[in-house]
Amino acid sequence: MNSPIVDQVVAAPTYLANIRFFFRPVDVEHMAAKGIEIGTYDGVRSNALSIHAQTAPPDARMPPDAEGKWSAERSQTFRNWIVNGFPLGTATPAEPSPPPTPPTRLRKDVTALSDAEFDLLTAAFTGLMARDPEAPDSYFALAGHHWLPKRWCLHHEDRFNPWHRQYLLEFEDALRSVPGCAEVTIPYWDIATDLPDRLQHPPFDKYVLPADPGAAATPPATGFFPYTTQRFSVADIAQNVTEFGVLDDIATSLTQSLWGVSDVNGYQDFSIQAHDSGHGSIGPTMGNQNVSSYDPVFWFFHCNLDRLWLSWQTRVAATTLTGFRSTLGQNTDWLTAPFNALPPFSATADQTIETEVSYDRLELVTPEEGVLENLSGNIDAAHAFAFRSADPVSVRVKGIDRLNIPGSFVVNLLADGEPVAKRFFFQPDEPRSCATCAQHGTVNIDFRMTQEQLLDRTLSVRIDVPGHSEEIGTAFPLTQAGNPTINARLLVQEA
Repeated sequence: MNSPIVDQVVAAPTYLANIRFFFRPVDVEHMAAKGIEIGTYDGVRSNALSIHAQTAPPDARMPPDAEGKWSAERSQTFRNWIVNGFPLGTATPAEPSPPPTPPTRLRKDVTALSDAEFDLLTAAFTGLMARDPEAPDSYFALAGHHWLPKRWCLHHEDRFNPWHRQYLLEFEDALRSVPGCAEVTIPYWDIATDLPDRLQHPPFDKYVLPADPGAAATPPATGFFPYTTQRFSVADIAQNVTEFGVLDDIATSLTQSLWGVSDVNGYQDFSIQAHDSGHGSIGPTMGNQNVSSYDPVFWFFHCNLDRLWLSWQTRVAATTLTGFRSTLGQNTDWLTAPFNALPPFSATADQTIETEVSYDRLELVTPEEGVLENLSGNIDAAHAFAFRSADPVSVRVKGIDRLNIPGSFVVNLLADGEPVAKRFFFQPDEPRSCATCAQHGTVNIDFRMTQEQLLDRTLSVRIDVPGHSEEIGTAFPLTQAGNPTINARLLVQEA
């Protein structure tokens, strides 16, 4: 981890702010070999008494090396944490470490590229698109990994962000293989700004599919050849981004102390929601998982999502594998074989946590500028909690059976019959044909609302499937979507 440890007694330590930094990578690895987990909150809490006994000076047995021995102050801080009931707490924004000099891969805002850099990017995309569609390093073949025809992509699960991070690297390597483009990197489009003019001209404005992606799929899919990618207008994209709460979910994700669980809580939940709604905001192609990656804007959009993930990692001191694991709970299996696979790539999920990529700008706050959160709908009875009138309400539309819904859909939250918020859910046209979808067939949608938006109002839900209005109408019957429920909770935090 990249947060310094100062050995002084902390009277009221928490795991996220203090305790997790007591364990070095070598300590975590050494104990893991013995079947003892000390790299996560649940692991440290379960083994806390033994850890205290083994590390307490002056006759500590662990760590075995003299350099790693705990001071009396650190031991007392750990003891205080045990006595106080193992509080999880919240992460303190970390002081950012300087990027590698020079960075291995520096990705920039597309609007900040020099004319020469943008010309190089144009040449790389043009060269990639000109390759034989059957070539494995062609634009058509690489875009085909995301869904049609290969159907590899991992959505709405723990490997989502790692898979896309590796996907960007593989695509970037292909761009660099175009003669004369060995130094090119993918720039990002900050979705908080309007779609740049640079992305509205060839070769970035659209892509005409040179072959049928559905013909080679298993099972075959129809309706995507001939096909040219499509987008909404710049003004409509900006309006959709606002109405789908994309920037709200990004902001919420960046304030989370925990990585969390997709569809449940933490950075991951709100990051994936922002991803889905971002796709739906941009256009018919980006909103359709079957073909979204063929739109050139896909790469700039996802590069920004990777930038945001690295921003969060930096904020919570999770840019190393040890630091990242300390933001997890019990669910760490996806970081170890065989559950860490990122098909079709050879890299694994754990290998993506420490990245060679740098960005010209991260979304950071200093400890003085901001506080991260760990809001929850419930707190252990042994801990005190507090809530304020300004605290948000979590409204969860729970138990949506996505497998019955033909394609991406929109969940509308209504108050007194009027829409007050909506989110886009991104999935293929035939989710039952997707192994990942089937494994996560029941999903939730989370809204953060102010109390004033909901008090004395009647809440209801409507699900729209805009891509299938001719066949079934826009509104999808809730009875066929698993009869989802609405759950509203006032969010609280440990006092």
